[in-house]
Amino acid sequence: MKHSWEQYAKWLTKNTTSLEGKTVAITGSTGGLGRELCRYLLHLGARLVLIDRSTEKAEGLKRVLTVWFPKADVTCVRADLSDMTSVRTVTEQLSEMPLDVFIHNAGAYSIPRKTCDTGYDNVYQINFVSPYYMIYKLLPTLRERQGRVVVVGSIAHNYSKTDSDSIDFADRKQASKVYGNAKRYLMFSMYDLFEKEQGATVSITHPGITFTGITAHYPKLVFAIIKHPMKIIFMKPSKAALSILRGVFDPCNRDEWIGPRLFNVWGLPKKQKLKSCSQDEEIFIGKTARRIFEELGK
Repeated sequence: MKHSWEQYAKWLTKNTTSLEGKTVAITGSTGGLGRELCRYLLHLGARLVLIDRSTEKAEGLKRVLTVWFPKADVTCVRADLSDMTSVRTVTEQLSEMPLDVFIHNAGAYSIPRKTCDTGYDNVYQINFVSPYYMIYKLLPTLRERQGRVVVVGSIAHNYSKTDSDSIDFADRKQASKVYGNAKRYLMFSMYDLFEKEQGATVSITHPGITFTGITAHYPKLVFAIIKHPMKIIFMKPSKAALSILRGVFDPCNRDEWIGPRLFNVWGLPKKQKLKSCSQDEEIFIGKTARRIFEELGK
């Protein structure tokens, strides 16, 4: 069986360049998309920093990766994105590294809900608050190296509109809307944050629909029935991860994102315009994001 970088060799030649000497940090590295992304990045010569909640899983992935790439330079760093103490610690660690690319790939969809130490809903914090804080804090480091931030958005951002009375949707129960709201904040806050940035750049990406751990939120019996058809119908993570990988090499302007070319669901990556958020809502999201950062920065 061919490795993913062999299957997409022509695409890689056309859309990527060597990452020799570059350091890339990635959250959610041990998930389906993360693992495939790590393979591509190592194939291109990058040094990797695997950021994961489970040290055991990260070390396990490192062992697998070094079998495929014996000369790979891989570091594992633990971070729990629902815990701001952990987030601050890992951000300080990353700021001391020669970081060229920061990829926020981690996500939480249908998980047991709780209020974090910040006072925000955990789905909102994991998908937006923590990554925004990390990216904001890492900007000086990335700026020095003309670096890139790549965030993984979602078509689920279309399922929600922001609510000034409940910014984290803590009072909502429908997982798709809670998750979509958090992704909406993540995506559009990045446009605001990088609007006048002169050094680092940003790319907003999304994988379309693919079969990963985040899709395994259905009841066990239902999931056992549908998982095989899902694997056939949805893109494989190896193909879906190409949208994220392209973001490493192709920055986005305001209201652009990179994802599957066919209806934002299937196919190889394509940069497209985003028309799902009004200017007033984007301004609100940007102001809210900066206010949250100032609260957490104390």
